[in-house]
Amino acid sequence: MTDALTRIYVDADACPVKDEVYKVAERHHLPVTLVAGGFIRVPQHPLIERVAAGSGMDAADDWIAERIKPGDIVITADIPLASRCVKAGATAIAPNGKPFTEESIGMTLAVRNLMTDLRSTGEITGGPRAFSPRDRSTFLSALDSAIRRIARRRAAPT
Repeated sequence: MTDALTRIYVDADACPVKDEVYKVAERHHLPVTLVAGGFIRVPQHPLIERVAAGSGMDAADDWIAERIKPGDIVITADIPLASRCVKAGATAIAPNGKPFTEESIGMTLAVRNLMTDLRSTGEITGGPRAFSPRDRSTFLSALDSAIRRIARRRAAPT
């Protein structure tokens, strides 16, 4: 069992791995907060909380960023939100399992901004590749590893 101080936040509006988060969180007895712009369905479970943050452009992101703390985990494909969470000392993981780290977030943000600019000028017209079963598997492994890493850090003598 992992320290209950760890909470998993899910940027839930378009998250393809919510079911996987529920399963892993239940196995580790961790609370999950799903944050969306509006109402979303979630399973009835004492560890799962649903938050409708409002319809503002970044309402869900702001809600998460204002509450996340070191030792928490956020699941998001939103790179600016991941950056805010990493800066707060949390672990950020994309739904495809890619971790956002202090070392990688700057470059990831720069590439995101470049791609946004290229799309706005018509230089690039395609989007990201489709979500795959391999992405789902990579995500499960990344989430489980992050939870175990946080638990080890908390258990280490200070």
